[in-house]
Amino acid sequence: MYKNIFDTHAHYDDERFCEDSQELLSSFPENGISGVISCGVNTESSKANIELAEKYPFIYAAIGYHGLNTEDVPDNYIEVLGELIKHEKVVAIGEIGLDYHYERETRDIQLEIFRKQIEFANEHGLPVIVHDREAHEDTMNILRELKPKGVMHCFSGSVEMAKEIIKLGMYIGLGGAVTFKNAVKPVEVAAFVPEDRLLLETDAPYMTPVPFRGQRCTSLHIPYTAQKIAEVRNTDIQHIFDVTDRNARELFLK
Repeated sequence: MYKNIFDTHAHYDDERFCEDSQELLSSFPENGISGVISCGVNTESSKANIELAEKYPFIYAAIGYHGLNTEDVPDNYIEVLGELIKHEKVVAIGEIGLDYHYERETRDIQLEIFRKQIEFANEHGLPVIVHDREAHEDTMNILRELKPKGVMHCFSGSVEMAKEIIKLGMYIGLGGAVTFKNAVKPVEVAAFVPEDRLLLETDAPYMTPVPFRGQRCTSLHIPYTAQKIAEVRNTDIQHIFDVTDRNARELFLK
């Protein structure tokens, strides 16, 4: 039985958890899961994750507006965030960032909302949880300029980009993608990332690791990701859990 499993990125407000949420989440402590950060993507999901954090002592909430949710952003979104961070279990601003895969026509709006949320996080001393899909250049330019503390979630860049992220003092979040058959960059990054900058995540219900591709992902799947990372780093799985639990607490809970 493993212990100290800290999932730094999940979405337990997702409708795919509606039917068995209580049974699933209640099982986490007995399966070695020490902490979960459930992330918002708009006002509604941010509030839902705060409610989950109130119910389960090991769940923490992140709040924010995702790059693909620009239509869900109210005019007073900074004021909304200001109210939501008053809850003691809100530990980060996220999931925020840029996604150019689908929404190329909203780039200017995404950039403005991303920038303002980082500025808000910096002002309030909170880390950010950053989403970057096909937007490496713009993401890095903003991070270099504003220098937030936080994590690059579901990191998809190269080792060279990882080096830049780490120079900024940020963390690298790795999940199920390291187990995929075509994974090259994620595996190279998993081998490279300094021990004190590595975080584990699931992105549940998405990014399910091999051998469960096609199924709903939960924090119970993290050992498969940790196993692959341990293999490429020539260490054992429990060591990966111990290190990443310590890193998660350093970033989000101090």
